[in-house]
Amino acid sequence: MPRFSILGLPLARFALSLFLVATAVIGLSLPAAAVDRVTFATNWRAEAEHGGFYQAVADGTYAKYGLDVAILQGGPQSNNRLLLAAGRIDFDMGGNMIQAFDAVAQNVPIVAVAAIFQKDPFILMSHPGVGLDDFKDLRKATTYYVGSDALVSVFQWLHRAYGFSADRVTPYTFNSAPFIADKTSIQEGYVTSEPFAIEKQGGFKPNVFLAADHGYQSYSTTIEARRDLIAKNPDLVQRFVTASIIGWYHYLYGDNAAANALIEKDNPDMTDAQIAYSVAAMKVHGIVDSGDAEKLGIGAMTDQRMRAFFDQMVEAGLFKKGLDYRRAYVTKFVDHGVGLDLRPKR
Repeated sequence: MPRFSILGLPLARFALSLFLVATAVIGLSLPAAAVDRVTFATNWRAEAEHGGFYQAVADGTYAKYGLDVAILQGGPQSNNRLLLAAGRIDFDMGGNMIQAFDAVAQNVPIVAVAAIFQKDPFILMSHPGVGLDDFKDLRKATTYYVGSDALVSVFQWLHRAYGFSADRVTPYTFNSAPFIADKTSIQEGYVTSEPFAIEKQGGFKPNVFLAADHGYQSYSTTIEARRDLIAKNPDLVQRFVTASIIGWYHYLYGDNAAANALIEKDNPDMTDAQIAYSVAAMKVHGIVDSGDAEKLGIGAMTDQRMRAFFDQMVEAGLFKKGLDYRRAYVTKFVDHGVGLDLRPKR
């Protein structure tokens, strides 16, 4: 028997056993690793244009970053940005940088912390073969079907830059039947959505003109947060932004079936065909992964791009030149190349 023993065990082995038992008992009394519960509100009903966020829920990316994320759908009757401003939710999906600039003008403490879409998906569509086959000809259309949001934003740029006339505007109510019936009209839409609907309902493939390819420089589908959250808990903001970016790479280039299932669960009107069309359109037109994002990663924002777009909006008469537009966004949570290793080689 060893010279030093307790209960017949060598002293060293007894000490180790005692330590392991104590560790196990203490472990039982410790709480599980803390998880931050976060609510992220979108700006419309669930769709492929929100896919990366649903992907990060479905494949556990948010969980990996210590987040339990609930996605709150938007829609025509909701105002999730108001919930964000009131502190009822943690993050919100912004439509474009006009909203962020306006928040500064109205002294609303909402800030863009990432820009998922490098190109705003806003489009104009026309019938083929009726003299409206070139972007510069669209202003000649007899009727412009344009929604109220676009009328006070991107249409003001179209008016100043290309001479579109406000007198020809008729409200677009998310019903494409009037456009389909009127061959000399044009209609607004999203490159990921309305062309698909026109082909199904109208039986023809419309001309599609992406405003971003003709000089409109706004980012879109931004992640917005309150100024106080950014100041008090930057780690939470960084984790949500980083996990969302990774979710978008997985959604675009990986297996997105589980994310699409969640989208269709939240929005039963969504179909597999529409989702497939939208994902393909995002890739073909470089909506998410193009421009600065090719070097800086999805979500990229740059001061140069922000300045250029702000100048456009000043020229369009939407904002005064002296507005401190830099308060509308922060770039410290993006531009770090997160996820670039997940992009397929080109």
